[in-house]
Amino acid sequence: MKITLSGNPLTLTGEPLQVGQTLPEISLPDRSLKMVDLKSLKGKITILSVVPSLDTPTCEEQTHILSEKNGGLDKTVRLVTLSRDLPFAQKRFAKEAKINNILFLSDYRDAGFGNASGLLIEENRLLARAVMVLDREGIIRYLEIVPELSKLPDMRKVFDFAKSLETK
Repeated sequence: MKITLSGNPLTLTGEPLQVGQTLPEISLPDRSLKMVDLKSLKGKITILSVVPSLDTPTCEEQTHILSEKNGGLDKTVRLVTLSRDLPFAQKRFAKEAKINNILFLSDYRDAGFGNASGLLIEENRLLARAVMVLDREGIIRYLEIVPELSKLPDMRKVFDFAKSLETK
């Protein structure tokens, strides 16, 4: 998988996750520093939005779309944003943006998620922009790794896919 930033090539470490796989067995801190095991995301359809940093306009927009333009999915689907931002920065961002319907997880410690998922960018140690939908068993059923880091994923497609899983 090739990704770029403003047309300049970037290198992803490891093998990217694929549809049909589960998330890596890893625990990440939420914005209150409570450790959350990714296996605990089972039981509910989950949209996992991976962003490089909430302090960039594109990541901020992606997170606002997830929170505010999900067409009511937040009532039945778990919404997660994962970045390498410190949990304190995630907490500040959520408070300032008045976002209360997203679980924020941080990969700041050792980039364990980034390395295990193949989404860690070698050049800047941030995560590649991606979005995935997990079914109730925690299996990835939809995955988009955005090829140009400064562009948004197709969130409408993500929401439609998550909605289609609800009826199964």
